[in-house]
Amino acid sequence: MRETLCIIVPVYDEESCILPLVSEINKLLKSAPLDIEILFINDGSTDRSLELIENVCEEDPRYSFISLKSNRGLSTALKAGIDACDSTLIGYIDADLQTSPIDFLKLLQHIGTHDLVTGYRAKRQDKFVKKATSRIANTLRRWMLEDDIIDTACPLKIIRTPIAKQMPFFKGMHRFIPDMVILLGGTVKQVPINHFPRYAGQAKYNLMNRMFGPLIDMMVFRWMQRKVIHYEINRRSTIHRLSTAVK
Repeated sequence: MRETLCIIVPVYDEESCILPLVSEINKLLKSAPLDIEILFINDGSTDRSLELIENVCEEDPRYSFISLKSNRGLSTALKAGIDACDSTLIGYIDADLQTSPIDFLKLLQHIGTHDLVTGYRAKRQDKFVKKATSRIANTLRRWMLEDDIIDTACPLKIIRTPIAKQMPFFKGMHRFIPDMVILLGGTVKQVPINHFPRYAGQAKYNLMNRMFGPLIDMMVFRWMQRKVIHYEINRRSTIHRLSTAVK
């Protein structure tokens, strides 16, 4: 089966970034070795983001959108996108232009042998507080969840659709996609990508929701790790279906 990729782009009040982002995505579409479609998820934006997205989608059939009735958060936006995808692969990128769409080409080199290929921001171009809190959160997560994921929340990922649709989502789940793939028995590849200062607009997270929210989410995920059910069938007899057995 020929691989196809749907890239999910969650958007919340990013009107200044929409058109520059589309310009960068078009560079990827010209050079990608497979068919790609772009799915914007408007997460209840209150600015002109939806208007701009609608215009882009009317002009280019490779772009489409879903608009949520109200702001529900990044994890919900990703869930809505995954539910709507019927491609063999699903990508994810933020709309703020801090990661480059062209770096999907780096991830595509490894998706043939892995269930998830995730970028990690080798040289982060964030303010000191954001970098410091992220470093603390990643260190704490690696200790608590016993993983080796460098940058779990990096907003540049490609995942195989069947495993993406298996993932149980909850608020804050977007921070644990690599761990969830591992929990489901999948394989993960980490690839260094470029990172840039924010193009425009403001970050949607502050010190409070960058530290305390993820801590609670880690506890929830740790509980899932301990309670998840795994089993392998060694032998089985033929199952006789009633519909064929009854004459």
